[in-house]
Amino acid sequence: MSHTIRLHTAISCTLLAAVTGASATACGGPEGHPLSAEPYDAAQQIEFNGPSGSRKAPLDKPLEVTAKGGDGRITDVTAVDAAGHYLAGELAADGSRWRSTAPLVAATRYTVRVATEDDSGAPGVRTLTFETEAAKRVLNVRFGPEAGTYGVGQPITAELSSPVSSKTGRAAVERSLKVRSTPAVEGSWYWVDDKKLHYRPKEFWPTGASVTATGKLAGVRIDGALYGGPVKPLSLTIGDRIEAITDAASHRMTVKRNGEVINTIPVTTGKPGFSTRNGIKVVLGKEYYVRMRSTTVGIAAGSSESYDLPVYYATRVTWSGEYVHAAPWSVGSHGAANVSHGCTGMSTSNAAWFFKTVRPGDIVTVVNSSGNPMDPFGNGFGDWNLPWDKWRTGSALLTGSHPNATPADAARIRPAAL
Repeated sequence: MSHTIRLHTAISCTLLAAVTGASATACGGPEGHPLSAEPYDAAQQIEFNGPSGSRKAPLDKPLEVTAKGGDGRITDVTAVDAAGHYLAGELAADGSRWRSTAPLVAATRYTVRVATEDDSGAPGVRTLTFETEAAKRVLNVRFGPEAGTYGVGQPITAELSSPVSSKTGRAAVERSLKVRSTPAVEGSWYWVDDKKLHYRPKEFWPTGASVTATGKLAGVRIDGALYGGPVKPLSLTIGDRIEAITDAASHRMTVKRNGEVINTIPVTTGKPGFSTRNGIKVVLGKEYYVRMRSTTVGIAAGSSESYDLPVYYATRVTWSGEYVHAAPWSVGSHGAANVSHGCTGMSTSNAAWFFKTVRPGDIVTVVNSSGNPMDPFGNGFGDWNLPWDKWRTGSALLTGSHPNATPADAARIRPAAL
């Protein structure tokens, strides 16, 4: 095998010599040619505005490497942080100067490699290292919910420790927060407000999916003097597709598992003036016992509509107090009339079954009620009431892009050193 390699090398050199008119020794470079030498130390050929010794580079000042002496030029500069991310920069056409064009990452170590050449074309190199200052203001991000198994409607939430309102700041945050699902799905973040984002797929999560949320935000400049901090990752598992559809007009709840009907339950929903909200809701939690008092929803004690009741098998679907729960006091109306103050009531045995069947993240939908639509945000997870094209407008990366674009498309047209 070694003989074959020598033969190929000899043929290559002969062909090169025939084409260029050079001798066969051109493959090794003629003796004394400047390109055949090891790169020289370019320390005397460049100037660097980075810190020296134990000092650290300020975050608000770009890096700059300049050629000095007039007897050479800079041919290439690479600046890489401790995580392997490259710092963007521009090299002047005449090789006289290189300047960074992206913000430095906070509290990291950079390695800068500068390549040069002198007037005769001989290559030089100089490697520099330095550290950057820690950020004075740090943005922390907390993912939700807690790790565990959830239903197919569970959104991922990201809560920020400081408000971010600018478009560039939001883009920096969103670009650094990744949600991945196996199997893969199309999804996007939505900025609920300056301190909270929700992530959901275009359709409900696939049954059995594994979902992870991660953040590569540490040291990344967000806005002004605000920089990202480390982000604790989150892992979720998606369970069976459980959907409960309550028809307020027929007073029936149909419960499905993975598309198959597993129970039909007679119920009562909100009476006139207290009609149950229409739309898609997501199970927020389950409480075996809740004391429900009318004063907590603005109904005065002692009024004709006041109540103070012990309630069992309560499955919460809004923060304001809408539940699916046992209502033995109205059993005569179940399947026949709407008499509640907004909750969905059923017999104790049916409520116990429902309580044991569902988990947080499962879907509870109300149709044919005269109540207001479920709010997308602020009173639970009404995220699924926004159609996908409207949802996409809440992304700092997808806003204004083609309707059929995906987050991957946005990343391609908005490259970042992450």
